[in-house]
Amino acid sequence: MKITATPLPGLLLIEPRVFGDDRGFFLESFRSDRLAEAGVTLPFVQDNHSRSRKGVLRGLHFQIKYPQGKLVRVTQGEVFDVAVDIRPGSPSFGKWYGARLSAENHLELWIPPGFAHGFAVLTETADFLYKCTDYYRPDDEGGILWNDPDIGINWPLADPQLSSKDRAYPCLKDIPKDRLPQG
Repeated sequence: MKITATPLPGLLLIEPRVFGDDRGFFLESFRSDRLAEAGVTLPFVQDNHSRSRKGVLRGLHFQIKYPQGKLVRVTQGEVFDVAVDIRPGSPSFGKWYGARLSAENHLELWIPPGFAHGFAVLTETADFLYKCTDYYRPDDEGGILWNDPDIGINWPLADPQLSSKDRAYPCLKDIPKDRLPQG
């Protein structure tokens, strides 16, 4: 497992070793000892699986009082995955990082608590798996407008399909600091 630091402190790109032959492939998608060596020591308490169609953009989501760390990967299709540092006081506050995650490249992204997260589906469908460090709490969720001009994410979709909730989120500058995750 190769773990690479990104330009945003704490955000890690993970490339598992893939062993393949004419029968298929094998990989370890999660190893707590290897992640701990890279500083990821929070316990995982919930796994999520979503399927989305081409052109769907989900995000940018976060939890306020109970921020979630997420280990994410794609098992079918391809997405452009994005994490935005929204930790008040962070030197990379408001900065984003994006990576293409796919069933073919097997890349994973560790998104620490205190980041907003979203992804855009680039193939006909995509199955997206999340390993989370805290439980989903609908009454604690927040979000940032997907195309916030101050963040400037270079999404590979011009006109994504969004939920009404995702379309209505405010820009980061309009969110009071006490409504951002403190983790």
